[in-house]
Amino acid sequence: MQADVIFDKEKSPTPTDPKMPPGTWQKEASAPVQDPLPPANAPPPESRFTSRPLPPPPQKSIKGLLIKILLGVLALTLFGFVIIRFILPIFTGGVSQKVELTYWGLWENENTLSGVIKDFESKNPNIRIKYIKQDIKQYNDTLQTRVNNGTGPDIYRFHNTWLPMLKEELLPLPNSVISPNDFRKKYYPVVQRDLVRNGAIYGIPFEIDTLAMFVNTDILNQAGVTVPTDWNDFVKSAIKLTVKDTQGRIKTSGASLGTYDNIRNAPDILGMLLVQNGANTTEMSKTSANAAEAIEFYTSFAKGGGAMWNDSLEEASLSFARGNVAFYFGYSWEVFQIQAINPELKFAIHKVPGLPGRRSSVASYWAEGISTKSKHPKEAMEFLKFLTIEQSVEKIYEATSKTRSFGEPYPFVTHASRLKDNKIVYPFVEQAPSATSTYFVSNTYDNGINDKMNAYLGNAVRSVLGNTSPQSAVETLSLGITQILAVYEPKKPTTR
Repeated sequence: MQADVIFDKEKSPTPTDPKMPPGTWQKEASAPVQDPLPPANAPPPESRFTSRPLPPPPQKSIKGLLIKILLGVLALTLFGFVIIRFILPIFTGGVSQKVELTYWGLWENENTLSGVIKDFESKNPNIRIKYIKQDIKQYNDTLQTRVNNGTGPDIYRFHNTWLPMLKEELLPLPNSVISPNDFRKKYYPVVQRDLVRNGAIYGIPFEIDTLAMFVNTDILNQAGVTVPTDWNDFVKSAIKLTVKDTQGRIKTSGASLGTYDNIRNAPDILGMLLVQNGANTTEMSKTSANAAEAIEFYTSFAKGGGAMWNDSLEEASLSFARGNVAFYFGYSWEVFQIQAINPELKFAIHKVPGLPGRRSSVASYWAEGISTKSKHPKEAMEFLKFLTIEQSVEKIYEATSKTRSFGEPYPFVTHASRLKDNKIVYPFVEQAPSATSTYFVSNTYDNGINDKMNAYLGNAVRSVLGNTSPQSAVETLSLGITQILAVYEPKKPTTR
């Protein structure tokens, strides 16, 4: 080995030191120093520890060994968890987790939607859909209670008039689900007015429905009456088609109009007449004369000696199904009920009559939305987007058509022509482009804005039938409407 040379800058000689010839310090510093070797056959050096006995090797405890093994396993498990949970997502973009979404519907059985749900789940294997068909009775109350306490559905159905009641329970839909431009292109104007607030879309329908006129073709053919297209001809035809016995009791009604309590769709019919006559259904005081005329016209069918309908008759849809009414006003879903009651009944569907330049009907339909309390809003948005694309809606229509004469009418503007050959369903979508909606709508069982509006409307009709003036009835109705909307749609204070 070579000896290490330590130089002291103060004591070490330098090449110019006069006491040492030149080159001497470099040679000495680089000269190897030989370790002295022991003489041959010399005994090994005595260890300084040989006078003390070495301690015995420690005895390993089985229990201690098991603890060490267990701790090692736990350490490896923890390390693996950290890798999977925190490290891998950085490189893989996240780890897929199984998500279950709860979807509340109203009319379709699970079998009807199973095809679309399976299609979605196959494309999104980390998401499962749990569909639950609800009962319409008390549905709105149950929905709002469950959503607010965090036990409600992720996706749910709601009526097109319910947005004021559900403004705190519905998430606005992002452009990734549907853009405002696509929404305007795909859906009818009434849908755009109903489901959009302040530019935000809150729901998407996969059906549309409008109030149409059901006509008993046998009654009209036997009397030689053609289907009326305006209200003047309608009144004439209804008078001609009404048959009474010798006591003046109605045996066949020309039209089931005029009363409130035995006509299922009385709110919808009145809403349609109010709109056609230019009445403002939310600020009625501004158009009270128009509203009074509409209510007076409606009640005229059940007043005086020429009455075509009265409170003593059975409910209007049942009476029509039994062949005792010439003209009835209803929605597409009522076709199946009428066919079930009387498969032999011959009837046709036509657009509603109108006033000159005003033949619009009213729309009543349902949409799907996302709960504000959903724990998986991103996945719920993905399902809603899939549920309401054209292919999914078409598949639902086909599945429904297997059990009845047609499916739920398409909500898409472009799909109306596909139903043109079906004379029963087409009139409902044919009216959709010009349809409007009001809060006077039946069969929602909402215990809210619809039922409360209808209660005031029903009182107005009863009071006019009891000889209260239409003008006075409208004044009371207008006050009721203002009170209800103050709760559900309060006006924002104007700023100066």
